[in-house]
Amino acid sequence: MATNRVDADRDGLRTLDEEPFYVETGSERTVFEQCHDRQMGVMLKGPTGCGKTRFVEHMAWQLNRPLITVACHDDLSATDLTGRYLVQGGDTVWRDGPLTRAVREGAICYLDEIVEARQDTVVLIHPLTDDRRLLPVEKTGELLQAAPEFQLVVSYNPGYQNMLKEMKPSTRQRFVTLEFDFPDEQIETQIVAHEADVDRATARELVKLANRIRNLKDQGLVEVPSTRLLISTAHLISGGIDRRLACRSGLVGPLTDDPDLQAAITDVVDASLS
Repeated sequence: MATNRVDADRDGLRTLDEEPFYVETGSERTVFEQCHDRQMGVMLKGPTGCGKTRFVEHMAWQLNRPLITVACHDDLSATDLTGRYLVQGGDTVWRDGPLTRAVREGAICYLDEIVEARQDTVVLIHPLTDDRRLLPVEKTGELLQAAPEFQLVVSYNPGYQNMLKEMKPSTRQRFVTLEFDFPDEQIETQIVAHEADVDRATARELVKLANRIRNLKDQGLVEVPSTRLLISTAHLISGGIDRRLACRSGLVGPLTDDPDLQAAITDVVDASLS
């Protein structure tokens, strides 16, 4: 499989030179393009590993915009997004954070798993997601007007929401929402075959297996096999690893540490590959 070439600087701003492989499942491209043209933010909702990040990369390429991706986490602060003063060569200099740089340069800023960020950090984006399109940079006293091409994109996995990490309505209602899920069997087979460079029969077998395992969610399986896990497993198989071993390492192990669930998943693997 050919790897997409990207030019990335130390701040994480990337310009993609080749089209990232993406198979549309609905009208998500059209909706995203309309939002970009009208300077509207987009929220991507869906399970882990279903293609949200790849979709953003694809749209950045299609719209010919640089992309900055931020993986949100509990310790992510407003300063991490807007910037900070640094000492360089005895001088104190200001360095833009990823969000500030995207606002200045008209990039797409993708905040991945935004519910993982602290609430005071999330509030920072509110002025950027209405008709003001402003970013207050407290440390420099600036009030930045976003470049016309700037677009804010966020994602989260509704399956992991809880009382402490539920997205507030005041934030949710600032975005147009695109719902993502695992593709249907035919499309997912196409994706796995392309990304892992395996034959379609192997890819189809893995997708069918994943769909059987996904049915175990009602038995306490919190995380179901993602398309990403299928691609990783297919890579192992294409590298010569025995199919059962590849599935145990690439599918069973990453899903759960519970011995009963592991045994149940292994039974499904053995029955599916017999």
